[in-house]
Amino acid sequence: MLKTERILHLKTQRGRTLRAVREHYLREDVICGSPLCRTCARDGKHLSEDLTHYVVPDYQVLRDYQEVLEFTELRGIIFMQTACQAVQHQRGRRQYKKLRSMFSDARRDCVFFPNEFQHYAYLPREMRESVEDWQTRCIYNSCVWYYQHCHAMVPVIMVTEREDVIRRYSNETEGVYVLSFKNYLETFWPDLKGAQELYESVRQTLYERETDSRESNGKEYQEHLSVEVLEAGIKSGRYKQGALSVNKHRSQMEAFVRLQGLAGKDTDLQSDVLIHGTKARNRAIHGDTVAVEILPKCDWKGRIGALCENEADERAVDTQSEVMITGRVVGVLQRNWRDYVATFPSKEEIQTQGKNAQKVLVTPWDFRIPKIRISTQQAGALQDYRVVVRIDSWESTSLYPNGHFVRALGRIGDLEAEIATVLVENSINMKPFSEAQLAEMPTNSPEHPWRVSPEECGRQDLRETHLVFSIDPKGCEDVDDALSIRALKNGHLELGVHIADVTHFVKPNSYTDMEAKTRATTYYLADRRYDMLPHILSADLCSLLGGVDRYAVSVMWELDSATYEIRRVWYGRTIIRSSYKLSYEVAQQLLDGDLEPLSTELELQPLSQDSVQLDRLLWAIRKLTEVARAVRSRRDMHGALELEGVEIRVQLGEEHSIDDLVPKQPLQVHETIAECMILANHWVAKKIWESYPQQSLLRLHPPPRQEFFKELKASAQAKGFSIDTRTNKTLADSLDKANDPTDPLVNRLLRAMATQAMSNAQYFSTGSCTEDEFYHYGLALDKYTHFTSPIRRYADIIVHRLLLASIKNGTRDHLHGNKELEELCRHINVRNRAAQHCQKQSTELFQCMFFRDKDPESDQRCICDAIIYSIRTNGVLLFIPRYGVKGPAYLKNTEGLVLSFGEDSCKWTTGSLKRLPDRITVITEGAKETSFCLFDHVTVRIRIQTFRFHTDRIRLEIVSNEPHVTQEAQPSIASTNHAKNDLVREVTRTAIEAQLAKEEDAEKRTDQQHQEYQQTKGRSLYSLLQQVHELALLDVSEQ
Repeated sequence: MLKTERILHLKTQRGRTLRAVREHYLREDVICGSPLCRTCARDGKHLSEDLTHYVVPDYQVLRDYQEVLEFTELRGIIFMQTACQAVQHQRGRRQYKKLRSMFSDARRDCVFFPNEFQHYAYLPREMRESVEDWQTRCIYNSCVWYYQHCHAMVPVIMVTEREDVIRRYSNETEGVYVLSFKNYLETFWPDLKGAQELYESVRQTLYERETDSRESNGKEYQEHLSVEVLEAGIKSGRYKQGALSVNKHRSQMEAFVRLQGLAGKDTDLQSDVLIHGTKARNRAIHGDTVAVEILPKCDWKGRIGALCENEADERAVDTQSEVMITGRVVGVLQRNWRDYVATFPSKEEIQTQGKNAQKVLVTPWDFRIPKIRISTQQAGALQDYRVVVRIDSWESTSLYPNGHFVRALGRIGDLEAEIATVLVENSINMKPFSEAQLAEMPTNSPEHPWRVSPEECGRQDLRETHLVFSIDPKGCEDVDDALSIRALKNGHLELGVHIADVTHFVKPNSYTDMEAKTRATTYYLADRRYDMLPHILSADLCSLLGGVDRYAVSVMWELDSATYEIRRVWYGRTIIRSSYKLSYEVAQQLLDGDLEPLSTELELQPLSQDSVQLDRLLWAIRKLTEVARAVRSRRDMHGALELEGVEIRVQLGEEHSIDDLVPKQPLQVHETIAECMILANHWVAKKIWESYPQQSLLRLHPPPRQEFFKELKASAQAKGFSIDTRTNKTLADSLDKANDPTDPLVNRLLRAMATQAMSNAQYFSTGSCTEDEFYHYGLALDKYTHFTSPIRRYADIIVHRLLLASIKNGTRDHLHGNKELEELCRHINVRNRAAQHCQKQSTELFQCMFFRDKDPESDQRCICDAIIYSIRTNGVLLFIPRYGVKGPAYLKNTEGLVLSFGEDSCKWTTGSLKRLPDRITVITEGAKETSFCLFDHVTVRIRIQTFRFHTDRIRLEIVSNEPHVTQEAQPSIASTNHAKNDLVREVTRTAIEAQLAKEEDAEKRTDQQHQEYQQTKGRSLYSLLQQVHELALLDVSEQ
């Protein structure tokens, strides 16, 4: 090994260049990655053996044409370390991360070669030699070494865009060729038209950008300040740093910067900074990290309070709310550009510029992204298609950013094209699992059935001792969790949560593990899902199906049978056999004493002939519910929040036809299962943190910012309720009291507003936060993590490895350090948000598809009841419980006419609107007034508003100021169950609070479990819970 020194010029995340002197070690045993090599070790990823040549892109090709190299058809690519570091330095972390993901992707026939550490491949930089010339010389020398190292068995082709390099090196070494990238594609891949077209698109864009920069004189925007000036200004407090968020409803007018980093700490700014207009945005794009300068107070503006008809509707500037802090962008610290879905304009709008190319302004699918100028010859052919484009630059002399065409997704309106649009917009790339990943999978077929291995004798076998069963959504294939509860000989209870042991099959740093890490989660869409793990694991060997042996990681608690206080906890690997795979609906029927599933569910039919086993199952479900109720009541006393979300299930017919949109009905068993999972996650979080306090993966939920509760407080006040948001406990109590006995939807909407005000829960590494920051605001727990869904969440896999290492039942070798874990947490958080957005957007897509083929004038399914939850200056925001739809309804149109209501009809007429905090009044001719108050019910008609460039939208029209009454408006079983659950929970909580108050002065415990839950040993609590159980069986709907 040879030790030398290198002088590096490093670029920080903020763009500043640092000079550093590093020790540089050269060695001869660097693994080459070629299967033809006879000397290197066979570790890691290797190229295919059937290749006719190897291709090495230089730094310029890799920097400018990376997306061309992403074509999986291109094989035998060797990425030199020198070229990769040039990309990292010149293009930033985002593109470099995409490049690294290519190295680890088993589907791509490419390898990374660290040529700067190979003794004979590396060349030091000479005096007065430019960086570009040294990089080219070093990469070429590495190509020569690689060819000779492989015993001249396969030629090596270096591709470049520099003519002088081709002239200099093309004939220097036999077997090593230097070609232009265009020549290489045309010669070796003549049938790969997509790659050639993309190459031409990128090349034309680069040429025009260079030409425009030479010819343009006028400035459309101010120049960005240098990185050094920005950093100094941020430290001094003159500039504020944050992420730009554009209002999708007012994308031309409103954007906000949420402060972060140094500018967000110890600052007098308590709200977001408004960026008013595109000029003040100064070429920053939604998602960019920017530096802003606060404007003088005389230039501050307010948010616009009017509803927006569409993208071009930028009226109502005079209807601004109270002014807020306003600023302008002075520099971009980090670009967060991604792939964007866009649509070409019609033929009439296309303008041809130049002889060989068309410059076209394409409109992105996302309202928040500006139009993008691209050069392509395919504008006419792709008019009716959704296409993917990328932004290359945005010069100060241009009104629009410059980009290039990447690929077409499909025709506008086609289901698969629209689903692909949703995936691309959320940066989700779901390709089939590779052969290398599938080769790691075990087999389970009739010829070769999977069986429990004798090597797993160290696991605790629960197959004969425990009644284990699962409760999941109907049709669920990826069953992560199962439950058990039994009475022990000492009179206590044993509660068990059993989670699929995914880590047994997914080894650290395997191909499957790397792919799961990249995906980070399973993506659920309205009509499909994209699994994080291969199907053999997610739907078979890791799924805790009924009647088959499975490996599990279990947490089992010994509970006091009277108080349900936790006496002891056990963690470990187990073997289970789930007896029943129940759906939520079936479990609820059994809990309610309805035995109809014994005849309708094939799995339960034997129970009709076995009363002993039936009683055992019924007892287990009831006892689980009682335990969960007690656990929930203890969290309630510490401030746990019961929040409200709208979840819609799409009922699909044949060939993706949509039969109905069904809101999820709340059931008591939903809460039972949730509480058991929360309990397991909480105790696992405590266990792994005790063992690894600096490198555990936990989940925190920070307290929300108080200004986000403004609308919630105002809405509650309109109904005479007061919301106290000082703590989660006061908020929970206020929401419990804000109950209108005549309309349960009021409380649901208030809880939904509280949900909207919440901060996002996030994964984090414990070494990066202080312990007082671990707190989970929504669940009221000091420590929390995700352990119960390793089939669909990669975070749970990491937690499983931590838990098994902490109980000395797994290896510690592959545990992440704090810095590596924090980076992984950031990645998982980003992917989780993408999964949430993807699910929401796909549901909205299917909601529009459901109504698209229905006549709003005659189809009664388009007429329904809605409730007003927010007032605007020109209309109201509505919620439709039947379909889970939220949207605006206008009382004043673009012509200035207002909506007038008669006895049986409504029409647009002259008049005015008068807005108050809790209502809006329509005043028409003759001073006739019609008022709409918060939480009023109205009748609406649902229409579909179609767009060429964007996704379709649901449009709501108020047709009557009276509620819409149908047969469906009768009280439902779900609402009865919900009322029953609320009553039972209230009685349980009151009982426990009374018991605690009675014994508070009598004894003080120092036990850690008591400090966590504040439990008691009072004998009377058992009888109280028995009474609560009996109460739960009563039909309170008659009272």
